[in-house]
Amino acid sequence: MIAVGEKSFDFQVPVVVLGAGAAGLVAALAAREAGAEVLVLERDALPRGSTALSAGLIPAPATRWQRAAGIDDDAARFAADILKKAKDEPDPKLVELVAGEVGPALEWLSDSYGLPFSVIEDFSYPGHSARRMHGLPSRSGEELVDALRQAAEAAGIEILCEAQVTTLFAGADHRVHGLAFARPDGTLEELGCDRLVLACNGYGGNKDLVARHIPSLSEALYFGHPGNQGDALLWGQALGAAARHLSGHQGHGSVAHPAGILITWATITEGGIQVNLEGRRFCDESCGYSEQATEVLRQPEGVAWTIFDERIAGIARQFEDFKRAEALGAIVTAGDPAALAQRIGVPSESLAATLAEVARCKSGQAADSLGRAFMGAPDLAPPYRAVRVTGALFHTQGGLVVDDQARVVDESGTPLSNLYAAGGAACGVSGSHAAGYLSGNGLLTAVALGRIAGRAAGSASG
Repeated sequence: MIAVGEKSFDFQVPVVVLGAGAAGLVAALAAREAGAEVLVLERDALPRGSTALSAGLIPAPATRWQRAAGIDDDAARFAADILKKAKDEPDPKLVELVAGEVGPALEWLSDSYGLPFSVIEDFSYPGHSARRMHGLPSRSGEELVDALRQAAEAAGIEILCEAQVTTLFAGADHRVHGLAFARPDGTLEELGCDRLVLACNGYGGNKDLVARHIPSLSEALYFGHPGNQGDALLWGQALGAAARHLSGHQGHGSVAHPAGILITWATITEGGIQVNLEGRRFCDESCGYSEQATEVLRQPEGVAWTIFDERIAGIARQFEDFKRAEALGAIVTAGDPAALAQRIGVPSESLAATLAEVARCKSGQAADSLGRAFMGAPDLAPPYRAVRVTGALFHTQGGLVVDDQARVVDESGTPLSNLYAAGGAACGVSGSHAAGYLSGNGLLTAVALGRIAGRAAGSASG
């Protein structure tokens, strides 16, 4: 809710950040480094958010980790990849901005706060022309958000958890003067602020908004944080902010079902396939995991089986989620196609024909009828691995339009005086369709825009 009118507060903080995921914590670190006192408000008992549900991988070009691995990359190349995947829909200036800022942001987090990033060298993500995915040792979002929280606490930033913001107080000029938040016992507290950073993600947890903007996924499994109710979007619009690409989102066609564990897309990019309950492939599964969510959901019972082998499983085991799926028995194993068909409950003849056709495509004896470029990929070899998956909505990519200082702007492009947005609260760089999502776009704008917003809010005058 927005309450308009003059109001005084007993307590005033220069910079308040709403949300303690990657975007909010990076913004808080940058604002504190710029010299401002910062308070982070988090609705949960512990900072987790959508970041903790992700693989924690951040795409960045021209980093020292890439150089050490002999990977040639630069910001212009990364920006071109983003725009190509999204068919030139995103604002090219925003794309250029985040592509250029994210690499220095990762090196800053490493140098100033000790986050031990490394680059993934052994497989590529769809749409990326260079290997530029960076993550912490466990390749998990939980490790990333925990490391950022520890860095913020060590920097003297107060993180107030179990504080759900209910109201923003603003003047007739749309300048935010403060906010009210609810505590677990039901009491309301009010706080004044000079600058406000919205880092509370998008609207993926709001079924009404999803049905309005992404009807194809209105009944899909939601794999994001339930607190992503669209608060930032609704507040911003009530204050006159522009919003763009609200149908844009990240889906994922590889969530283990019913275990509910994210299965790395390396199971596909390294030569694995997906089949439906009839034992047949149903699309070119290599295009991207975001658009694959809808493809999987179109299949009988809204599920598919991802099939790969031990070589690919060895690559996937660098991810904690995959190891957890194995430990829970979500990954099944079989020594030959007939045994695999029996274990996963699909027709043996169909699966055998599918695997044989894929083998011919990989050897160059045939072209894939679904358009996938298999040539050169190693054939799948026994023992086979398989995991039952479904499609899911992870997070929305549309949001409030921001400028080069991550200030929220109105329809004319004029910045609202003291409001900033980062991560899922801001319009991202994926355009208006799931297919526009390039792997890592979510954490790209969380980290890049988070640092930009925090730096600008922290250095601005009250």
